[in-house]
Amino acid sequence: MNKSNYAELTEKEKDEMIEVLTEELPVLRAKIAMSQETLSNLIGVSRQTYSSIETRKRKMTWNTYLSLLFVFSNNERTAPMLESCGAFPDSL
Repeated sequence: MNKSNYAELTEKEKDEMIEVLTEELPVLRAKIAMSQETLSNLIGVSRQTYSSIETRKRKMTWNTYLSLLFVFSNNERTAPMLESCGAFPDSL
């Protein structure tokens, strides 16, 4: 799949990518030394919502996934981690 076809991802594929990123959130956030409060403000969700996602009490939305991907893929400490764990596949 090329970049122009990312909208063709199935819900299952999206769920799998969300799951991978959710699992890595605490480590990624620690790598950029950012509090839950700061990160949640940056991506436009409440700290409570972000905390619930990080602790797996709430499922991340696709929009939140994309927002987090943008933050972590634009940081030199976390971009390589995204690629190695599969949270940012080539299809995006």
